[in-house]
Parts: sequence; structure tokens; C-alpha cells
Amino acid sequence: MRILPPDQIVLDHVAARETAIVGRAVDWANVNSGSRNSSGLAHVLALLEAEAHSLSAEVVRIPTRGSTSVGDDGTVRADAHADALMIRARPDAPVQIILTGHYDTVFPVGSGFHTVSTRPDGALNGPGIADMKGGISVMLAALEAFETHPDRDGVGWTVLLSPDEEIGSPASAPLLAELGARGHIGMTYEPALADGTLAGARKGSGNYHLIVSGKAAHAGRAFHEGANAVAGAAILAARLHALNDQREGVTVNVAAISGGGPLNVVADNAVVRFNVRVPDAQASTWVADAVAEIAAEPPFPGLTLDLHGGMTRAPKPMDASQTALFEAVRDTGALLGQTLAWKPSGGVCEGNNLHAAGLPNIDTLGVLGGDIHSDQEFAWPDSFVERAQLSALILCKVASGEIDALKLKSLRLETM
Repeated sequence: MRILPPDQIVLDHVAARETAIVGRAVDWANVNSGSRNSSGLAHVLALLEAEAHSLSAEVVRIPTRGSTSVGDDGTVRADAHADALMIRARPDAPVQIILTGHYDTVFPVGSGFHTVSTRPDGALNGPGIADMKGGISVMLAALEAFETHPDRDGVGWTVLLSPDEEIGSPASAPLLAELGARGHIGMTYEPALADGTLAGARKGSGNYHLIVSGKAAHAGRAFHEGANAVAGAAILAARLHALNDQREGVTVNVAAISGGGPLNVVADNAVVRFNVRVPDAQASTWVADAVAEIAAEPPFPGLTLDLHGGMTRAPKPMDASQTALFEAVRDTGALLGQTLAWKPSGGVCEGNNLHAAGLPNIDTLGVLGGDIHSDQEFAWPDSFVERAQLSALILCKVASGEIDALKLKSLRLETM
């Protein structure tokens, strides 16, 4: 492969817009859009929708399905979620690229971390600037530039920007599955590591909420008439924790126990919240069965158990399709003087969903940064153009056939 004159025009288009590419990401990051902040999500969605109209593409809001959540008192409630944004061009082209990202962040309403600043070393520090409002800006910049390429008509693309990735994509999962099934290559814009390393194989993940119901009683006068849900929850948490080290690569993290009340009352409610990570499908089945067995047996009489949640993202191994795609991206990066490597990650993202639906994908095409999910989150401003040019050149090489999207898709289907 080499950079051809039409490719260079695309790359120059990206470089010429550096100020706008960085600036709009900063503007978006200055608006809180935590996954449960409906007004903030609506604000950012409107900003993204307005920006998307600069592309020669169909722009539509897609309603997402509802989900359920469990309160600290064990109450199960129905939750609504913001719309997803779909941007689509040439859906009938022979090659289809699926690009995904999320506009929610982990920072809730009222978070003290709410604006972007520039550190003394030049890095941008702000909520979502790397994960992934910077990534969304990079994605759109690549598409804007690719639309100037003479071979663009052979490639259709669909963007899905979702509102719920940081809470496991409960509302957008069906949309991701649908797109993954009909695309040939996926491109997702989680941040790369600070040195540009990509995530390769990813573990699968599940989120669970185990409701423990007991019987209230006076702690002094009628202690033995009660059934202490908090004590039961503690025993169950220990049983769950004991699953660690029983199977290679499987981890069970008991994240929180809530419930109870006054010191003189036997607690009648508690919730155990935990996350599991698994390296492969067999391990996923094993841990799901083990959790179900624990949740089926109250630790002592008087308690009832109600398990909610489950595996939210399947493992994403480095199969033949993933390996071939990574090698093609590495070679594309080399044309730009970028040295790209990848390594396994215990983290999960929409790339897991897309792979499970049959789509080979690279899911760390976003900006270079780090310390995500903390008030130290940062992104290097110079990486915005660098990463947008990488995505743009990948699109050019798919259009020229130098990256064979149809072959990559067939490799993935062979392993399903």
C-alpha cells in the first residue's frame, strides 16, 4: 500500500480543520452528559445532530428501548433512555462500514469535574474529552474528509452514537446487534492508550444485582423473629468472591452492598451488586451457572433472593478476522508514520457487541489519552488530527480494495 494523490487530498482535508476538530470536542465535553442526566444528554445530542448535518448524509434520531434498574432498597424500576443518533450514507453500497461511539459519560449531574482545561504539559483535561467526545470528533472528521475521495461511492457507512455505553448499553444493544450483522468492518472510537496502543482481545462482562429480602424485627425484643437481609447479603458476597481463582481469567468483583436501616431494626432488605469478567464463551457459561446456583440458595431461613442482570457484553477474542483487520490497520498507520501495536484488555465496549453480531472491528480508534473515568481524564490535542487521518486513510484503503472488507467479514462468519 501507498498513499495515492486522492488519499493525500483526504489527509490534507483533516489537517486543515485541526482547530475545529479539537474545539468542538471541548465544547461537547463542557456539557455534562452522564448516563442518567437526561437534560445533559439531550443538550449534547442536539449539538451532535447539528454537527452531523454538515455531512451529506441522512441524520435521524433513533429511539432506544427501556431498561430496568434496582434501587438500593431493592425496588425494581423501569428506566427510559435518550435517543441514539444515526448518520448514514449510501446504505446500498457493496461495502458497509459501521462506526460507533457514545455520547454519555460516567460523570453524574453535580460532578465537580465539569469543564475542560489545559494542563501545563499541553494535555486537555476534562470530562469525556478522551472517552469519548474527542473520539466522536475524530470519527466525524474522518468521514467529512473521506467524502471528498473519488472512490467513496463504493463504500456506505453508518454511524451510531449511543446514550448508554457507560452503563453497559442496555438500551442501544439491539441497535448495535442489527448494525453489526449487516456491516463488513466496524470502527469504534474509545480512546487508545496514551502511547497509541490499541485494545486487542477483550474480556466479556456481566453486571448483576442480587436483591435479598428478609423480615424486619426489633433487634432487642424480637431479634430471632427477624431475618437479617444485610447479614445474608454479606454471606452471599463472600460466596461470590470465592468464585475468583476457580477458573482462569474469570474475576468476580463485589462492588457494593446496600440496604438496612436503624441499628435497632433487623434489616429486611439488601442488594448485592457485582461485576464479572470472562475470557471466553465457555467461561461466560461457567460463571453464569455459578452465579445462578448461588442466587438459588438463601444462606439461612427467612430470606428470599431475586437475581437481576446478566452478561451484557460477550468476549471479543483475537480470531482470524480480528488479526487480519489489525494487521491491515497497522500497515495503514505505517504509511502515516504511526507505529501501531495492540494488547489484550480486560475492559469492554461496543466493540464487544459488534463482534458478537459478526462484525470484525477496531474499537480504540479515538484520541490518545488516559486516566478515563476519573477527574484526571486527559487527551493529547495533537492526537486528534493524527487519529482522524488514520481513520480517513483506512476508509480510503477500504474504498480502493487494498483493505478487503468482504474477505474480513467472511473470516468472521467462519468462526461463528
